[in-house]
Order: sequence, then C-alpha cells, then structure tokens
Amino acid sequence: MALRYFCTTNISTQHHHHASVITLVSSSLSLTSTRMQNSIPAARNSKNKFITAENVKSLVSTVVLPSISSTPLESLHRGNWVKLICGASFEDVVDIRNLSLVYTLAGVDCIDCAADASVLSAVNEGIEAARDIVCLRRPWVMISVNDDKDLHFRKAEFDPEDCPADCSRPCENVCPANAITFQGKSTSVISHNTEAPRVLKDGVITERCYGCGRCLPVCPYDKIREVTYVRDAITTADLIKRNDVDAMEIHTSGRQSTLFKELWSALGESVGYLKLIAVSLPNGGDSTISSMNKMFSIMKPNLQSFNLWQLDGRPMSGDIGRGATKESIAFAVQLAKAKERPPGFLQLAGGTNAHTIDGLKKEGLFQKTIYEYLHDDTSTTSSSDSSHALISGIAYGGYARKIVGRILRSMQSQHGAAASIEEHPQHLLMALKEALALVGPIKCL
Repeated sequence: MALRYFCTTNISTQHHHHASVITLVSSSLSLTSTRMQNSIPAARNSKNKFITAENVKSLVSTVVLPSISSTPLESLHRGNWVKLICGASFEDVVDIRNLSLVYTLAGVDCIDCAADASVLSAVNEGIEAARDIVCLRRPWVMISVNDDKDLHFRKAEFDPEDCPADCSRPCENVCPANAITFQGKSTSVISHNTEAPRVLKDGVITERCYGCGRCLPVCPYDKIREVTYVRDAITTADLIKRNDVDAMEIHTSGRQSTLFKELWSALGESVGYLKLIAVSLPNGGDSTISSMNKMFSIMKPNLQSFNLWQLDGRPMSGDIGRGATKESIAFAVQLAKAKERPPGFLQLAGGTNAHTIDGLKKEGLFQKTIYEYLHDDTSTTSSSDSSHALISGIAYGGYARKIVGRILRSMQSQHGAAASIEEHPQHLLMALKEALALVGPIKCL
C-alpha cells in the first residue's frame, strides 16, 4: 500500500524534501483524479445522488499521507507537532467540521477551537468522519479561552442600514472569512446537522467573524465597531469534563498575572482532566520571561499535564503573505536563548504560513534539540527540556483555513452551504492536497 510505504520511509535528502512531498501528493492525486473522473459519470447516472462512503474510502486510500503514526506527545518531543487553529471566535460549525475532517486526514496533532459546545461537537464529528475514511489516530482537541480582553475574542458589528448606498464596501472585500455580506435581502440556508433554516442578513455573519479586525480601519464612514468578550470559566470547566476535550489554551497578554490567576482558580479541578495546557502570549520583550515564570508558578501547584507556550508573533495574519511569519520566527529566536525560561514546550503561532519552516531552518531552529542549537551550552535552560526539540511545532490558523476554505467555498456554491466534504470526493481530494502541502513538510521527515 502506498500509504503504509510512505509512512515508514524516510527521505534522506532534506533539501529537496518539500518538493518531494508535493510531487508525491500531486502524483497520487492525479492518479486518483483520473479514477474519480471515470467513476463519477456512472455515479451520476445511478439513482444515488452522491458517491458512497465506500467510494470515498477507496479514493482517499490512494493518496500519499504523511507519517502520522506517532502520538501527539511524541510529535511535541520530536519537533513535528502541527496544530490546526479553527479560531477562538470562529463558530461556523459547517466549515469547522469540514476543516477538521481534512486536516485530520492530513495528519495534524491537534485541532484548536472555540470553547463552545456546538463548535466542539463539530470538530469531533469531523475527526470521526475522517477516521471512517482512513484508520488513523485521533488528534487532540483543544479549546481556547481568555483571561482578559484579547484580539482573538472579538467580533465586528455594524448596522447595514446605516451604510450609504454608494459605499464601495471595502469591508466586504477585505474580510478573509467571507463574514460580511451585502445581498440586499435576507437569505436562508440549512444549518449543519439540522433541518432548521438559518437566516443570513446583510452585515456581519457573526459565526464566521473571527475578529481579525481588518474591516475596522477600512470603513470610510467609521460605522464598524468591535465587540469583545471573555469566555466564562465555569462553562469552560464543564466543557473540559466532557470526554472529547484533550487540551486547553489560555490567551493572555502576560501583563496582568492577577487576571490569569483568577481564571486558573475558577477552572478548579477541571484542569486535571487535560493532557496538555497551553498558554498563548504575545512578545512582551524583556518582560516576557518574567511573565512566563509568574504564570507557571500559578499553574504549577495543580498542573497535572504537560504544558506548552504558544508564541503568538503577529496574530491572525498568516494568510497575508510571506513576511507575516517574521515576527513569530523572531519570537522563537528570542526565547531559544533566553535564560531562566520556565518548563514547557514551545510552539509558533501568529503569522505562520508556508514560509515558516524556511524561517526556522535559516535560524537553525527547525527540529533541533537544545544541545544541537546551543552547541552543548545548555546553561540557559533546564535539563528536563534538553532532550526534546527546542521548537516543538507550529500552529497554523488563517493560512490553513484560507487554502482549504477556497475549496469549501467552491463546493458550497455547487452543492449548498451545508455540504459535507466527504460526500464530494473531488473537492475532498483537492482540499487534502492543499492541507498536505502545508502539513507534509513538517511531518514527513
């Protein structure tokens, strides 16, 4: 089997690795596409509207998947951990389910989503749908919360009735989530997993807005406002106690340890149910390490899981372009040599995209241990961290959603807003190709 062969074979020449991954995936998809084109006419002529689940399994089994035999924890140690960020405020359950399915097939180790019951269910449904197609291990499911006002926990809002008729609507054009619409009337679509119609009105589609804020400065009439919120700790604790949550991420500015302590205390014994607790923080310059140590001292007394520090370089910007990843790389370099850094895995986020791995390689940080990076001078870190990769992995958000989202939009335009991607093999395979091109270079080594 091509799948089994690729998962157990190493490519010795790293310089050509990225191209090799894409070539292998493209070749497999080309073969699959040919088979699919031959089978689709017959399916269309049959009484069945969609190709059956067995057809999908057969098609996807021919795709070359990256090595996903290791557990998420092993990936953290090796430095090939990949996390999909659905978005702390992104709540479109149809897209979330489809994204979770595609990236589970691509081999991500973790899927991070909003701390919302319906969103959480959509993630887990997508994971299980992927596992019905190909037998593979489950990625960890992570929910995101915040201790104070945070860019990731906000929505745009405006009254479209206030918009001048001659406005060029730059907000609609700049929105990366297609969360702003001006159709001139309300439209109804069928929500995922329900027969009840969902009415989409002109303005912001709240569940699709993830708070990037790009619409705020472009409105020529200053009509758009942001609405911020803080996730409720008690509700979060109840979610954690479900049997389908593996990890939690706390977004914090790092400036107010009191607020962090209040949230941590309110979560209570629920943190004991988790396998991993992540803290996402921006680059605070010289105060970063002291802030990290304060937060770790707060967590330590009842920290029963592994912990991770998410280095949020340039929040929600990975889809903008090559330069967006520079701040996350700089943040990684800063912490790599930092003295007295607290225990915990390090993972990049904020501006991450297809160029992030190249940036890590240029800095000598890609899948390197402390010993390899510091040339045996490990005085800057604890011995407990020296055996695993200095940078444990990368979280992809806006960029990951963008490259697969284009295919989801195409599918939905043809088959309806509630379409499940596994029912449309051609779109599934195109989406998987995009996901593999992003995940493959870090997983297939």
